[in-house]
Amino acid sequence: MSTLESQRYALEDLDRLEKAIADRFLEPARTHRDKISEEHEIASFLNRIQHQSNYLLDSFEDGNEERAREIANLHGGETTNQFDEFYKQLKSIKDFHRRYPNQPVENLEENYRKKRKTDDDTSDLDAIDTMFTGEEALGKYFDLIAFHERYVNLRGVTHVSYVQYLDIFDKFEQLSRTPKDDEYFKYISDLSAYLEGFLKRTRPLDDPEGSIAKIEESFNEEWENKKFKQNGTAVNHKPNGPNGEGIYCDACEKMFEKQTVYDGHLSGKKHKKNFELKQQGGVNGASSIAANFKERAISLREFEITKLAEILGEVREETKINVERKSALTLRERQLEMEALERQELGGDDEDGGGEQEDDGKIYNPLKLPIGWDGKPIPFWLWKLHGLGVEYPCEICGNFVYMGRKAFDKHFMEARHVHGLRCLGIQNSALFREITSIQDALALWEKIKKERRAQESLREQAVEVEDDEGNVMSEKVYNDLKKQGLL
Repeated sequence: MSTLESQRYALEDLDRLEKAIADRFLEPARTHRDKISEEHEIASFLNRIQHQSNYLLDSFEDGNEERAREIANLHGGETTNQFDEFYKQLKSIKDFHRRYPNQPVENLEENYRKKRKTDDDTSDLDAIDTMFTGEEALGKYFDLIAFHERYVNLRGVTHVSYVQYLDIFDKFEQLSRTPKDDEYFKYISDLSAYLEGFLKRTRPLDDPEGSIAKIEESFNEEWENKKFKQNGTAVNHKPNGPNGEGIYCDACEKMFEKQTVYDGHLSGKKHKKNFELKQQGGVNGASSIAANFKERAISLREFEITKLAEILGEVREETKINVERKSALTLRERQLEMEALERQELGGDDEDGGGEQEDDGKIYNPLKLPIGWDGKPIPFWLWKLHGLGVEYPCEICGNFVYMGRKAFDKHFMEARHVHGLRCLGIQNSALFREITSIQDALALWEKIKKERRAQESLREQAVEVEDDEGNVMSEKVYNDLKKQGLL
C-alpha cells in the first residue's frame, strides 16, 4: 500500500472512530454491565485514534520523501501527464480484481458498529465478565477478602472484621508496631496494584494512567521537599494521633503521639543501642542506600494506597453497605439476589419483561427507600415499621446521622464512635452507651473520675494504725507523720 493510500485509510478510520464514539454517547447504556462494556470500547477507540494520529503526524513529516515522490508521479513527468499515471494505476487495480474475482471485501463499518446482545459475537461481553470477580459485581464493590486475611496475619496487628478492615486498610498508623519486612512490603505492593487495576477497569475514560502518574509526582515532590523528614532518628511521614500528627522513630520502628514522650524516648538505653546498630549498619554505604531505597518504596506504596482510596471513596462506602446487607441475608435470599441480578443484566432488553424501570435502567424510588435483597426498594410499611425514617444524630461521631434505631444502637461499638470518645480522652466506651452529646460525655467522665478518686481515698483510709501513745489514725496519716519525725 502506497503512502498516500495509507494516509487516506488512516483519515477515514479516524472519521469512523469519531462516529462510533458519538453513537455510544448518544444512546446511553441501560445497565451497569453495558455501561462498563461501552466505556472500555470507547477507551479502545481513543487508543486507536491516538495510534492513527501519531502515524499521520510521522507520515506527513515525510522523512524519506516517499510521499513527495508519489505526489510528483501523480502530476506526471516530462514524457507523461497526470492522466496517464491515473489510468496506469486504475489498470493495476482492475487486473488485481480480475485475478481474484472472489476476494472478500472488508466491511470497515462493521468493526465499529455497536454490538447488541442478540449478536452471535459476544467476545467483548465475555471479556467484561472475566474482568471482574463475583464479589466485585462488575466494578460496583471492592473484593478485598484475600487482603483482609493477609492483613490479620501480619505481625503486630489486632484482629478486625472485614467491615472494619474496609475502614482502615489505608490507615497505616494502625500498623506502627508492624515490622516493615518483606511480607509487609509484598502486602502493600499487591494492595496498591489491586487498587490501580480496579481504577483502570472501572474508570477507563478518566485517564487512570494520568491519575497514577500525578500521585507518583506528588509523592516525589513531598519526598524531595523533606515533607517526609529523615534525620537518622525520626521519620515524620507517618501521621498518628487525634490531630493527624505523630513522630516515628526509625531506629526503634515505633510511633509516638506526643513530642514530650518522643524526647524522653531519645535518652533511653534501648534507643541509643538501636541507633548505634543502625549507624554501624550504614557505615558501608551499601546497606544505608538499600535501607533508604526500601523505606522510599514502602512509603510510595502507602502513599499510593491512601490517594487511590480517596479517589475510590464512593466504591468503598458502597462495599461496606453491601457487606453489611449481605451479612443479614440467608443463603436462599442470596441465591435469589444473584438470580435477580443475572436476569437484570442479561434480560434488560426484553420487550415483554422490562417495563419502564428496565428501559430507563433506573429504579423509581422517589421516597429514597433502602434497597432490599432483590435490588428493589423495600415496602414503605416495612420502612416505617423499623423506623428507618427516624434520624439519630451523634455529636461524638462528628454529627453523623444514623437512620433507624438498629443502626443507632449498633454504632456505639463501631470504630467511628470509639475513636470520637478517645479524642475526648475517654477510654471506657462501654459506660457511655446512649450518650451522643460531647458535653454530656465529658460531664459523665469527670463524674466517673471523681468517684474513682473517692473510692481510692476510702481504701486508703480504711486501714487504721495506732501509735505508741494509743492515737488511732489512717495508715496514710501515720506514714506521713513518721516521715516527718513527729512520731
